[in-house]
Order: sequence, then C-alpha cells, then structure tokens
Amino acid sequence: ILELVIFQMAVAFMLSWSYGFPRIMSSFAFQNSDIGPPHDENQNILSVPVKEDHTCGNGWVCEHRWRQIFNMVAFRNVVRGTTVKNWWDNRSKQIAFCRGNKGFIAFNDEHNTDFRQHLQSLQFVSRALPVNV
Repeated sequence: ILELVIFQMAVAFMLSWSYGFPRIMSSFAFQNSDIGPPHDENQNILSVPVKEDHTCGNGWVCEHRWRQIFNMVAFRNVVRGTTVKNWWDNRSKQIAFCRGNKGFIAFNDEHNTDFRQHLQSLQFVSRALPVNV
C-alpha cells in the first residue's frame, strides 16, 4: 500500500506542477508480462466495467478513475495559466505551494507528524486557503 500512496502523490505532484503536458497511465493488472490485457478464452479484450465506487473490474485498474487522480485533474484545470508561488518545504518529506491565487496544495510523506500545524504557521497559507480550512 505504501507504493500505491507514493505513486498517487507522484501523479498528484505532476498534475499540480505548472510544466508540460502530463499523461496519466490507465492500465490493467497482470502477473505475467507476456499475457497482455484482460481477455476471454478467444483472446477478445474484455470490456471495462465501472463499479459503483468508480473503480474498474475484469482486471482493469483504471488509475484515471481513482478519486485522488480524478480530483487532481480538476485541480489542474482550475489552476491552468497560473504560476507556482510560495514554495515551502521542510527539507525532508513535506512540501507545499500555491498556484497563483487559484490553488494550494501540500504533500506530506512524513508519518506521525501534524502537518497542519506546520502549514498554519506559514503566512502565505492563510492568504491562499479559504476561511476555516
């Protein structure tokens, strides 16, 4: 599960940063790289059923449907055209920055820390976030 969290944070960072044209992988699960995508006994590729929780079935992973990634695509659309401002880091595993005056994002890969305490002490955060956040 730790690898999944790191992957999701990496994709979130890619989508939050103001560089290039990000690409999001959406794939299938496999145990043997020679098998190919999910298929039936006649080698027909299986359809991608979407479950009630917005995940996929039939062996499809559908990373683009994960809540964290879907929401970050929306974030990127909102902050389009803005620059990165007010970079902050703790010189370890926490970073935060604004995207103009339209977005703010923070990443924390330090466990057992009160990240909100650090963020609330930064003046730019109080100006970047809506009231009572």
